[in-house]
Amino acid sequence: MESSGFLAKYIGIPIVLGLAFVLWKLSHVGRRPKDLPPGPPTLPIFGNLHQVPSEKTYLQFQKWAEEYGPVYSLMMGTKPTIVLSSDIAVKELLDKRGGIYSDRPDLYISQDVASGGHRLVVMARQRYGERWRTIHRLIHNILNIKVAAKYVPYQDLENKVLLKGLLDAPGSEDLFKHLRRFTYSLSTQMIFGYRCPDFRDERLAQLFYVVNGWSEVSESASSQLADLYPILQKLPSFMLPSVRKGRHVHQVGRELYTEHWLKAKQQLKDGTGLPCICNDLLLAQQSENLSDEAVGYIVGSLLEGGSDTTSSTMYAFMLAMIVFQDVQKKAQEEIDNVVGPDRLPNVDDYSKLPYIRCCVKETLRWMPTVIMGVPHSVTKDDTYNGWKIPKGSTIINNVWGIHMDPNRSPEPRRFNPDRYIGDNTTLYESANGEPLKRDNFNFGAGRRLCQGVHIAERSLYLGMSRILWGFHLRKALDKAGNPITPDINDLVGGITVHPRQYPIDIVPKSPERTSIIRQAVKDAEELLHPETGQWKKVPEGMVFGAWKPIEKN
Repeated sequence: MESSGFLAKYIGIPIVLGLAFVLWKLSHVGRRPKDLPPGPPTLPIFGNLHQVPSEKTYLQFQKWAEEYGPVYSLMMGTKPTIVLSSDIAVKELLDKRGGIYSDRPDLYISQDVASGGHRLVVMARQRYGERWRTIHRLIHNILNIKVAAKYVPYQDLENKVLLKGLLDAPGSEDLFKHLRRFTYSLSTQMIFGYRCPDFRDERLAQLFYVVNGWSEVSESASSQLADLYPILQKLPSFMLPSVRKGRHVHQVGRELYTEHWLKAKQQLKDGTGLPCICNDLLLAQQSENLSDEAVGYIVGSLLEGGSDTTSSTMYAFMLAMIVFQDVQKKAQEEIDNVVGPDRLPNVDDYSKLPYIRCCVKETLRWMPTVIMGVPHSVTKDDTYNGWKIPKGSTIINNVWGIHMDPNRSPEPRRFNPDRYIGDNTTLYESANGEPLKRDNFNFGAGRRLCQGVHIAERSLYLGMSRILWGFHLRKALDKAGNPITPDINDLVGGITVHPRQYPIDIVPKSPERTSIIRQAVKDAEELLHPETGQWKKVPEGMVFGAWKPIEKN
């Protein structure tokens, strides 16, 4: 008995000490290291995870920027996240040090489950190595400013069809559908060479199911936990609710995008296809050894980006016009003075309409669709302003926080295009210029800067200028005849956002302008097959691409 008591006494001490050590170690898990940028207090294990709201996260990130400064840190479980709410910090890190800041964090649900490892926007550079570099070079080569200019006939046609839609069905419930068909059909033409004539097209609905579904599962709590605590990825799928939805999103997306690609590929091979990005991809597929599924997701990524963000930005612009009527009036006066009442604005008018250029820039600032950017990851230890940024840290480009900084943009929730008077830079030039003068951060930064920026700027200009040329945008009236002012801060979505549906009254400016719109659409439709709505032949002035393998250094 004495012997057993002796053993219990002296064996129990190591166990107690071991437990104490484990508890001490756990108390430090999730704690912010002293050399990281400042941030909110942490809890053991969770870090700051419990403080991140599931909705309107961007508002909390903005609040923390005001409290802890333009560069602060969060501990998401054991993983440091560095939040950049400063234009200068974005320039210094994501742009100037792009060699180590252009990676993406590993995203299990978002990339592996819901994208089959193929979605370009979240593809990790280090993990996919040469494959990522090949696709990056390819996209840069086929979306540069010279190539983008050849798609103007597609942009001109779809914009005119949009105006016709606003004449025929101007109701609030159809507005977003018109805008989505416009941007989707424009994207399918540029990418695949064929149109979407009707917003009831099943493939359009499938696209936005994929876009919204991917955003939903990527933002879900179970998805974020699986990324922060990789051991959870080994759990049965029924214990991770986002896995089942993610797999279905991937299935629908893979089938949709591969179908689009194979159809365009066959048309190009048999000589019936039109100039499009797929022509360049067809030339590149053999030399770069890309599978049909991989190419399908390349074109799918382009389709998502071109369809979703541009339509959301246009929807935000029209909201701004009904709330800030003084801006609408000033913009319409400029258009009338430069263009006049007898024709639609065209691409060549852009340089003569500086206030419309300012409206494009202010819309992107006032209502950023990619509201918190797409996260970056740093590939080696770094320092900034005396703080350590550890290898593997997630880097957030806090787009909303930068855009809503009152020191950068006084009265940030006021739609004020005059902020950009005298700024004649294109969106691409601004993104690569001085950080304090950069107009917006929607298109990313550094080596992850969106290459579709040239196309987006032209589409936004044509949409805004022609709608204001042909229509007055007014507040809808309630049953008592009082104007309804929508809430400009009521945003919906996840990774990308847009204003919640709002009432609007879209009124043609005059019978004469209505006739000009209808005649312009009629002339354009002469170039289309009446049964299918597709082009009868290659639009005048357009040429097929001639992609060639480029140097890999």
